Amino acid sequence: MTIAAASTKGFARWSALCLGLTLAACASGPPTPEWQMNAHGASQKAQDAYLAGNTRVEQQEWDRAREALARTGRLDLLARLELLRCAGRVASLVFEPCAGFEALRQDAPAAEKAYADYLAGQLALQDMALLPTAQRNAAQAAQTDAVAPLSGIEDPLSRLVAAGVLLKTGRAIPATVSMAVETASAQGWRRPLLAWLGVQAQRALAAGDTQAAASLQRRIAIVERGGKPD
Repeated sequence: MTIAAASTKGFARWSALCLGLTLAACASGPPTPEWQMNAHGASQKAQDAYLAGNTRVEQQEWDRAREALARTGRLDLLARLELLRCAGRVASLVFEPCAGFEALRQDAPAAEKAYADYLAGQLALQDMALLPTAQRNAAQAAQTDAVAPLSGIEDPLSRLVAAGVLLKTGRAIPATVSMAVETASAQGWRRPLLAWLGVQAQRALAAGDTQAAASLQRRIAIVERGGKPD
């Protein structure tokens, strides 16, 4: 998903956040339409709020983004916005149907349908080529039981999405979980960090490593309290 010269960088960042699914082309020339700027700003704020665990702001900003895109009558753009929202949830290990996208699926382009299937862990092999590069590489590696090249995914959100899909499909190895924890921690993304730390703690307990599990629970408690003392 994706103002003139000075704003091109901002739209490029939005494109990265939207995992390669561009809402609109970045181009110099005519002034950028107001709806596009509004959709860009609102969707970015919504995703940031979600990852930080601020549900109230998140909902308000998603509503603003949808309203801006609805002014165009472009169902394909609305479908991509819903995919962005659902991608943040997969990154945070919230595995639920992407209902907003499914309501628009019949009017969505093939690439968006493939991405939705990927997020659901149900991607058909013949549709793998339709995925954004980062996710396609991770999906291909997973098919051969190789370690998905998460370290090669530059965008942090894309990396967490790939890790989330690997966990959902039962292909996440310890290194996958560790990298997801490191990524969420480096970005200060409270919601996915808590989710991935929880996975690490559960696996440590399952392996009988009570010392590691206790250490992870202390780390979880710090994140939950927001640094406040007991």
